[in-house]
Amino acid sequence: MDQDKVRILLDEALDENPSLFLIDLQFLANNKIKVIVDGDSGIPLNECIRISRNIEHNLDREEEDFSLEVTSPDIAHPLKVKRQYNKNVNRTLKVKTNDEEFEGILSEVNEDNITLKWKAREPKPVGKGKHTVEKEAVIPFVDIKEAKVKIIF
Repeated sequence: MDQDKVRILLDEALDENPSLFLIDLQFLANNKIKVIVDGDSGIPLNECIRISRNIEHNLDREEEDFSLEVTSPDIAHPLKVKRQYNKNVNRTLKVKTNDEEFEGILSEVNEDNITLKWKAREPKPVGKGKHTVEKEAVIPFVDIKEAKVKIIF
């Protein structure tokens, strides 16, 4: 399988729609090609079909047989690309670092880190009982081991 040719064809297809970006490209056993693509505001099925056709129609099955799967990322899988964080601002994320886990609303994304905000019940500084406080964590991308969007029903 000519992996460079597949990459070039994939790049050409993605260049046609600048809101789309590559999450993962895998060359698996038995000449299976798996492409995971996302978009700044999601990815419609017709875009997956267009990308698939651009790759498939420019490869020769007579030369080498292959299977091709072009799909969008599964909500259960962790975020892999910084651009995915931008599309999930104002959603609840569960983020794991080496030291701790955070769960909160993704409020900000910049070049180096993300900001999560959440509310927590803590003991009052004076007297008995608890009160609700606003918490915030700025987490550098280099410290993030895993980040998943939490589905809230």
